[in-house]
Amino acid sequence: MITAVYPGSFDPVTNGHLDIMQRSARVFDRVIVAVLNNIDKRCMFTVEERLAMIQKVVGNYDNIEVKSFEGLLVDFLEVEGADVIVKGLRGVADFDYEMQMAHTNMKLSQDIETVLLMTDPCNSYISSSNIKQIVHFGGDIRGLVPDVLLDEIYAKERKNRGI
Repeated sequence: MITAVYPGSFDPVTNGHLDIMQRSARVFDRVIVAVLNNIDKRCMFTVEERLAMIQKVVGNYDNIEVKSFEGLLVDFLEVEGADVIVKGLRGVADFDYEMQMAHTNMKLSQDIETVLLMTDPCNSYISSSNIKQIVHFGGDIRGLVPDVLLDEIYAKERKNRGI
């Protein structure tokens, strides 16, 4: 049984993230979507909110779990008995960064492999940062995030702005 971990901040989860989750679920026996609790990063959503949002969009997959972690990713994989890190690539800049991270993780643990999945071209320009900026300025994010999350994302922005 091969367990893969798809780590990220997912703040908020996008259709690009969802695509990688769904495709990973077809390739691996067990997929853990691992939400990073990075205390140095200012996030729009709390870890608990991000976990709940991801669970909403992958709840119908028997082989996807959603968990949070902090610290070294390789330590999380060891605790979970995972073998593979899954990362999505939108373009060349992502490849350069992910290659460095894969080599670093390989140095920390030779037992872990990194698998890079190319994003569906229709999602290649989507990022959580872009979503937050579009929402902040009142733009339309339909088609960029799962429909079931639209109201929640807009409501959070209004709350954060005190509206």
